[in-house]
Formats: sequence, structure tokens, C-alpha cells
Amino acid sequence: MLPTLGVDISKDSFQLELSLKDKLRHRKFANRQEGFGELCVWLAKHKAHQVHACLEATGPYSEALALYLHEQGHTVSIVNPVQIKAFGQSELRRNKDDRADAGLIRRFCEKQRPAPWTPPPPHLRELQALTRHLENLIETRQQQINRLETANNKQVAKSLRKLVAHLQAEIKRTEQQIDDQVDRYPDLKLQAELLDSIPGVGKRTAAKLLAEIPDITQYKSARQVAAQAGLTPRNNRSGTFCGKTRLSKTGNARVRKALFLPAIVAKRHNPIVRAFCERLARNGKNKMQIVGAAMRKLIHIVFGVLKSGRMFDPNHELRLHAPS
Repeated sequence: MLPTLGVDISKDSFQLELSLKDKLRHRKFANRQEGFGELCVWLAKHKAHQVHACLEATGPYSEALALYLHEQGHTVSIVNPVQIKAFGQSELRRNKDDRADAGLIRRFCEKQRPAPWTPPPPHLRELQALTRHLENLIETRQQQINRLETANNKQVAKSLRKLVAHLQAEIKRTEQQIDDQVDRYPDLKLQAELLDSIPGVGKRTAAKLLAEIPDITQYKSARQVAAQAGLTPRNNRSGTFCGKTRLSKTGNARVRKALFLPAIVAKRHNPIVRAFCERLARNGKNKMQIVGAAMRKLIHIVFGVLKSGRMFDPNHELRLHAPS
């Protein structure tokens, strides 16, 4: 069994707890390439040539270190923070600091042995970086447009108009880079075309989904994909009490965000999603419950189209979902 390494990571640094030969060792490093190199030297010093490292999924803060450890031959697990929090609650944990958090993550790794993480191939990591950059550019442009609408100074307004124009040019350039990246790889281009055939899923959403769920066809079922995106229902029942059913939201928030507007479009223009939503409305579901269910239905369709390698066929789908 490999020694376990718990990693509590933040923007600027990461704290470690290493279990080696029944001894615990702690160290803190800078969260940049220099710190990664120092970590490698530190592990070699303690003859920890291969460890099972566990990190929380903290987006850009954890990805670089996780990739570095994987490339150095270590087993790496990236775990949903909700799991770590629940594990800490099971220990009746009261204190919280970086060192204690690293220890909690290490104990979780030692007891639960979470599944190893495999990084996406380089071309998908490039696509992910571009789609996330585009998302940030669009958000920044909207912020500046909002500022421009309330600007009451001519010089400020002029500066904001220039900034919005610059951001718009960068958005167009990034969109072209995304298109070029997709076109450069035949398999990726085919998958994007398959997704684009689904009413409600345009090429921008297709690129986001392929970037955020790069191994979607490796899942055994559409439900597993929905769970990874936090789109499975969470019941709220106890005894005679029956509360509202909500989305679990314990998954990739970027996938949920990418599907929100497409689900609203699909409610009107995708015959499968429209029929499904109409049935939910007749059963008394509210607007947001229906949108959440439409997002889940859409990810099921996405999985089916990619798994089968066939363009979306509403007639085929309607036959599959028709009552017996």
C-alpha cells in the first residue's frame, strides 16, 4: 500500500501531511513550479518515491500540482470538497487550519482510497483553458457594459467603450481559437458535430461540454454523467415529511452553468425535452424544477449521442421514450 499524502492547497501555497512508516511529516511549499520542484526533493529525501496524493477539487489552484504529481509517477486523487467536509464531520472535527486540513485529507485518502485521477490529454486541456478563458472574457465584458450604463462622466464612459470594444475583439479571437482547436482533431470535431445536432446545444456549448467532461463516453451510464455534473435529484424526506426535490449540485458547476441556457432553449425547440417538461408542468412542478430536469434530460441526450456516435434523431428518441 502506498504512503498517503494529504494536500491542502490555496492560491499561493499548499500544506502537506505525509504518512510514512507510521510517522507523520509536514511541510509547506509555494504553489508554483519552484515549489513543485522542492516538493519532489523533499519526497526523495524521505524515500517516498511513490505516494498516493489526495487533493480537493479547487479548480485552477489544484490542477497544476495534480498534473505535476501525476507526471512524476505518483497516484493522484482529486476529491469533491463535499466528501472531505462530510468525512471531517464524521470525525466530529472542531478545528480548522491548513495543517489540520492536510491531515484530514490524508486520513480520508488512507481510509477511503479514492479512485486515481487521470489528466485529460493535452489537446483537451488546451480546449478547456480556451473555453474557460472565453467564459471569463464574456463575464468581464458584461461587467464593463453594466458600468458603462451607469457612467455619468464622459471620460470614464469613453474609456469603458474602448475597454468593451477590446474585450469584444478578444472574445472573437478566442472563439476562433476554440474553433481551430476543435477542427485540428478529427475525433474532437466529430464529437462537436454530434453535439451540435442536438436542438438547444450549439457549438459553444458543445466545446464547453467536451472540455469539462473529456471522458464522457467512458462512463457506464447517462446517470453517472448527470451525477458528475451534480444534476441528479436530491430527495428531502423524513418520516411523514416530504420536502422539495432539488438538484444535488455536488459535481462540476461549470457543466451546470453551460447547460442552463441551452436547457431553456431545449424546452421550446427540442421535442424530447419539450414533451418531458410539459409532463412535469402538468404534474405541478415549478419553473426552476423543470429547468433543472431539462438540464438533466439534455445531458442524458448528450451522452446517448456521443456514446452511439449518431446524430440526434428526434423520431428515434421519441420511439425510445414512448410509453409501452
